[in-house]
Amino acid sequence: MLWPESGVRLWLYTPPTDMRKSFDGLSALVRQKLAEDPTSGQLFVFINRRRTQLKVLYFEPGGYCLWSKRLEAGRFHFNAQGGDKQALSWTDLKLVIEGIDLTSLHRFKRYRREAREGKDG
Repeated sequence: MLWPESGVRLWLYTPPTDMRKSFDGLSALVRQKLAEDPTSGQLFVFINRRRTQLKVLYFEPGGYCLWSKRLEAGRFHFNAQGGDKQALSWTDLKLVIEGIDLTSLHRFKRYRREAREGKDG
């Protein structure tokens, strides 16, 4: 399983992805469709049309890594209404992997620390 690092962004590519794609094909999707740098250290999540396979592409100092999961029963659930590119949290990714429908969740208000634009002084 992936180990979260602080500050790493996760992106979900919502259109169905051909799971025959590997490192080069998925990194090309990241560049062309998501307009992101696949070597940035961010994680990019792809799901097939039947929603039974998921791949996560990421880059670490030694090269590309590809994590994949194929379900034997059930489907992955996510909200495809937010466009081709959606930001995910680590919690969201875990819920998708575990088969919990993100569209039916009710999120309660939580404290989030604001990012500071610059240092004063």
